[in-house]
Amino acid sequence: MLRIESSNSTQRSGRRDFLQVGTAAIGGLTLASMLAVRGQAATIKDAVRDRSIVILNLQGGPTQYETFDPNMAAPAEIRSITGETPTALPGVTFGGGLPQLARLADRMAIVRSYRHGISSHGTAAHHVMAGGNPSGAMMGAVYANAAGLSDPLSGMPRNVLVTAAAAGEQFNHVYKSVSRVSQTGSLSANYKPFDLGAGGDLVENMRLKLDRRRLDDRRELLSSLDGLKRKLDRTGQLEGASTFEQQAFDVLTRGVSDAFDLSSVEPALLERYETGMFEPSASVKKRNEYATQFTPVALGRQMLMARRLCESGCGFVTVTCGGWDMHGGGKEFTMRDGLDSLTPAVDKAVSAFIEDVEARGLSEKILLVITGEFGRTPQINKNGGRDHWGNLCPIVFVGGGLPMGQVIGQSDKTGAEPSSDPISSSNVMSTIMHYLFDIGELRLVSGVPREVESLITASAPIPQLIE
Repeated sequence: MLRIESSNSTQRSGRRDFLQVGTAAIGGLTLASMLAVRGQAATIKDAVRDRSIVILNLQGGPTQYETFDPNMAAPAEIRSITGETPTALPGVTFGGGLPQLARLADRMAIVRSYRHGISSHGTAAHHVMAGGNPSGAMMGAVYANAAGLSDPLSGMPRNVLVTAAAAGEQFNHVYKSVSRVSQTGSLSANYKPFDLGAGGDLVENMRLKLDRRRLDDRRELLSSLDGLKRKLDRTGQLEGASTFEQQAFDVLTRGVSDAFDLSSVEPALLERYETGMFEPSASVKKRNEYATQFTPVALGRQMLMARRLCESGCGFVTVTCGGWDMHGGGKEFTMRDGLDSLTPAVDKAVSAFIEDVEARGLSEKILLVITGEFGRTPQINKNGGRDHWGNLCPIVFVGGGLPMGQVIGQSDKTGAEPSSDPISSSNVMSTIMHYLFDIGELRLVSGVPREVESLITASAPIPQLIE
């Protein structure tokens, strides 16, 4: 996750500069010391699958009717206001604003019976990201606790958060609620996701401008840095540091931070993902003071970055897209206001992601999950919006080598509650953890805290996805 850049400057690079990079830390661990946790890596490596999860969190609560369960047989005040569009699955339709995703429905497993019953933003958001686990920690934190803070080969953080701000400073105005998707509950705060949009020097400090001709001169310096912190593995044993320091040097020169930089992306691919054209209209902005921040203009770049992070060794990526709280009224989006910008952006960005992942031969290694904190009420209110609804929540799985091209469960005749195959948050978490870990091997790993192992193995996965 660190890159050393060539520099034509004649200014001498100081020992202090290199020390800063050589001891760059995530969660309090130096780069060399992260690699030095070999005792853990040697025991966990067989349990951690070479796979990645991307969770697209539609913050605010996405409507099930106008996305993946239009329910057109219901009365007019309930059914999708955008109509429906046929999908690649016979007899299955999506909301009218998702034609590109409808075309790719055979790559998806659409769950129409996910319910947790919570209708308060913060509580529901934490619950969904935690998969309902009793520690309260987001699933990415649980994963990183068991698998390790970083990939041992690339140095990439295991758990990463990609808000709009991560795609560039020009998107700093776009809404984000980091606290609702990054909680660690009773686990250590060290396992919070690495927030690429945190600002400041966070990403820039992962680069060292240094004349490449002098890199070899730094090997001896790196290996002899007095004060280089080392962390013992969970068995209390420390192996020879020189090996780990050599690995640290290799990571520094490997350029993993390129995954965070979209400047080198081919223009045609960037255009395929681009969602900058889906800004809310001027009339919506004029009467809705939230419209400027509730915009999906960065979503395409966020999804592209998520794919690049997965390729570079990140196991758990959370992408946020705000604005889905469509109550209507003076300051709030009506259903029409929000959907006119948000649904076409999701349609374009997610379909680009699916096709890009497939073109790169990564469909079995990357599982995309699309959800939010809850769904929306069956009946459109007097202000032209829908209110909070925890009794039925949209969630879709895409790819990952799991059984796709199916609808799991059904909603009732008003789209308000599950009528078959109810799916809980713990089922969702178990599905994700079974995808990321070989559970049989994980039970044999002595270095994983018992509490964390219990969180991972306690529940049953969705049977239609993982037997």
